Amino acid sequence: MKKLFAFIFLLGSVSVTAQKTDTHLQNDIANLLQGFNGEVGVYVYDLSKNKIAAVNADTIFPTASMVKVPIFIGLMHKIHDGELTYHQNMLFTDSVRYAEGQEILASFKDSQMIPLNNLVMLMMSMSDNGASLWLQGLSGGGAQINKYMDSLDMKYTRVNSRTPGRKENYNQYGWGQTTPREMATLMKLIVENKIIDKQISERMLRMMSRQFWDEDAISEIPPYIFVADKSGAVDQTRDEVLYVNGPHPYIFCICTKNNKDSSWEHNNEAWVLTRKLSALLWKHFNPKSKWTSGEFLK
Repeated sequence: MKKLFAFIFLLGSVSVTAQKTDTHLQNDIANLLQGFNGEVGVYVYDLSKNKIAAVNADTIFPTASMVKVPIFIGLMHKIHDGELTYHQNMLFTDSVRYAEGQEILASFKDSQMIPLNNLVMLMMSMSDNGASLWLQGLSGGGAQINKYMDSLDMKYTRVNSRTPGRKENYNQYGWGQTTPREMATLMKLIVENKIIDKQISERMLRMMSRQFWDEDAISEIPPYIFVADKSGAVDQTRDEVLYVNGPHPYIFCICTKNNKDSSWEHNNEAWVLTRKLSALLWKHFNPKSKWTSGEFLK
C-alpha cells in the first residue's frame, strides 16, 4: 500500500510540473512560418504557466554568433575556478588579431592592454569575433566548452571551430551548432541561476541585456522591458534567443538555415520573420499592452 501511495504521489507530482504545449500559440507560430524560403525552427517557454510551443525545435542549426553563449559559459567556469578574474588586464598581441578592419578588437595596437570584462562586452554586446575567439581559447578551447555543454545535458550544442574532431561538423554548421530547444534551455538555465551559481548567472544575464544589435527581435518589445539576448547571422543563417522579463515572462529562440535570401538588408526575409515572431509573442503574452513598435530603421 505504501508503494502504491508513493507511486500515486509521484505521478501527481509529475502531472503538476510537466510542461504542456500551448497548442493555440504553436498553431499561430506554425502558420507564421509557412512559406519561409529556408529551414526554420522555433522554441518558446512560457515561464509563468510552464508551457511550451515548438516547431522543428530539435533540428540542428548553425549557431552563427549564438555560439558565444556556450563560450561565455566556458569563460565563467574559468573565472569561478579562479583561473581568471573578471577584471584582470589582458595583453593584446598580433597573435590574437582577427579580421583587421572589420572587428573592434582588431583596431587595437600590439601589446595594448584590455580588461577581461571589456572583452566579454565586445563578445556579448558587439558580437566581436576576434574577442570571441580569444575568449574561446581562454575558456580552454572548444573541447572544454563542449564538456560543459555535456554536463548541462546539451546533446547537440557544440563549438566546432578550432576544435579537434569537429571538422565535419564545422564544414556543415560552421563555428557552432545547436537546436532551438537547447539554446532556449541554456537561456532558461541562466535565468534560473543554474549556470554555476547565482552570482555567475546574474552576471551573465546583466551582460546579455546590453545588446547593441537590437533591430530585430528586440525591436518588437517595449524598451522599458528587461531583455537578455544573443543573435547570430551568417549569409544563409539568422538566429536569435531572448529572455523577455515582461509582465508575462517568456523565452524564445528562432533558428534558420539554408535561407534563400542571404542579403544583409533590413528587409532580409529571415530578419523580417524574426521581427514578426517577436511581435506575435509579445502580443500573445501581453494582450492588453497598448505599446506598438516604434521601429524607424529601414
